Amino acid sequence: MIHSQHAPETGLTVEFGLGIDAGGTETRWALAAPGGAIVAEGTVDGLSALQMGSQAGRDAVHATFSRLAVAVLPHGAPARAWAGLTGFSSGAGGDSELLQRWLAELLHLAPHAIHCCSDIEIAYRASFHPGEGYLVYAGTGSIGAFIDAAGQFHRAGGRGVVLDDGGGGFWIAREAMRHIWRNEDERPGAWRTSPMAQAVFDYVGGDDWAYSRQFIYGQERGAVGKLALAVAASAEHDPVAAGILREAGRELARLAMALSSRFGPRPVALSGRAAGLHPLILDAMRAALAPDTPLTQAGTAAHHAAARLALTPIHNNTNTP
Repeated sequence: MIHSQHAPETGLTVEFGLGIDAGGTETRWALAAPGGAIVAEGTVDGLSALQMGSQAGRDAVHATFSRLAVAVLPHGAPARAWAGLTGFSSGAGGDSELLQRWLAELLHLAPHAIHCCSDIEIAYRASFHPGEGYLVYAGTGSIGAFIDAAGQFHRAGGRGVVLDDGGGGFWIAREAMRHIWRNEDERPGAWRTSPMAQAVFDYVGGDDWAYSRQFIYGQERGAVGKLALAVAASAEHDPVAAGILREAGRELARLAMALSSRFGPRPVALSGRAAGLHPLILDAMRAALAPDTPLTQAGTAAHHAAARLALTPIHNNTNTP
């Protein structure tokens, strides 16, 4: 059943669009009124469609969806929703249908009123029309994305933090930890002279290996990726931290160049929370790209773009990752 909201001053029916941008760090939502004005927005805990692989993960996803619905509905009942989820695959079969059904039930909508897709599709459409340019997204992980004029999704990277995801928040955190603990192997106590190591150990709770081990191996990837904040905060005082951020920019440039080599030169947009950690990342990416490549840092919020997409009838025909 499709729900709508009545504007009290006119009595006219107002159909809201709900946009959801779910990442490993946080899940952002926005409610758009006809015309595209954002009338409400907020955040709940991060989630990943990859959590659907275990019962505990499924319980966590459903709990986050429940909190999201509780936050949204007092502001207006949406008529439709676009939900972009990190780790989502349109070929996930029963999992994708379950995610759609859960959201529909919690928001009091029919399942066909919910469009679930990758968070990268949402981010791309916040920056470009199909066929227009390349998006490089750096959140917890990283990916290069191109939706062609026919609606077909093409990727570079985005293979997950265990395999790659160079330049993303988890990658930055891992590179910092690896450098710190290799130094400790060779010169125990070296961390005391490293602003980056001091910031990292403050973040994880202590300088003993047990704290780092628990942090890296005992949490979801989004929580680990937040350590990149400490690395970026120390970059002005620690050349190693600055070097890691520059290398992150070069890793992100590689994704754009991979797409350009396959589909030809196009403008590039850089998006995602990790991409904005420090200006060094954008500067290094710009230096690594071909000199005539237009590069912008995307400023449009993906959850706003998703909310505006949800204002129109949903056609689930985009081939997403």
